[in-house]
Amino acid sequence: MAEDTSTAAGTRHGVLFDVDGTLVDSNYQHTMAWWQAFRRFGHDVPLAEIHRAIGMGGDKLVEHLLGEDRDTDQDADLDATHSALFSSYWPGLRAFEGAGDLLRRCADDGLIVVLASSSSQQEVGVSRGIIDADAAISAATSSSDAENSKPSPDILQAALDAGGLDAANTVFVGDSVWDVEAAGALGIPTVGLASGGTSEAELREAGAVTVYRDIRALLGAFDEGPLHRLTAAATTA
Repeated sequence: MAEDTSTAAGTRHGVLFDVDGTLVDSNYQHTMAWWQAFRRFGHDVPLAEIHRAIGMGGDKLVEHLLGEDRDTDQDADLDATHSALFSSYWPGLRAFEGAGDLLRRCADDGLIVVLASSSSQQEVGVSRGIIDADAAISAATSSSDAENSKPSPDILQAALDAGGLDAANTVFVGDSVWDVEAAGALGIPTVGLASGGTSEAELREAGAVTVYRDIRALLGAFDEGPLHRLTAAATTA
């Protein structure tokens, strides 16, 4: 656990991080796992359509891709099959270059760092091991922490609560339009990363305040961006 950098009288400033496609290069593995799961249940869903839905929670993704008139009795089995198939990719998953450095930079600069994931607790644990920056992480969420998944804002509210943060003093870093929409519902500005396969134009159109190609680009421009302004506020709080 990261050291609590707030004071009893001071305001806590923090940054919430999406995980898949933002810190860990896993969006395309999720896409393949969903494609295989759909095929096993007789659904031929194009890979491109699945990829564009990655970032939604599993329940929302299934409804989005199969429609409201689907056999909803399959939903839980589809989600479980996706999870089982995705687990076969765990040994080959890698963090994006600079992911751990970014978390440590934020924590060292006085920010509360929270992983805002709606993956299972086991998957979050795997991702934390891959990122290898646990000393910088103050809290993390998983699917059990929210009733509704992204683009609903529930998981981000759970992340705020876990970090003792409020939306006015927080920035979210994510890679999908669903991330941006969820954060926007709470008034949290989003720094977008194009590393998950969503274009800069789409992220900006969804409402991202700024977009970087990847974590290395964000780190390179750290002193001029929203995270630096947040750290400056944290040091004067």
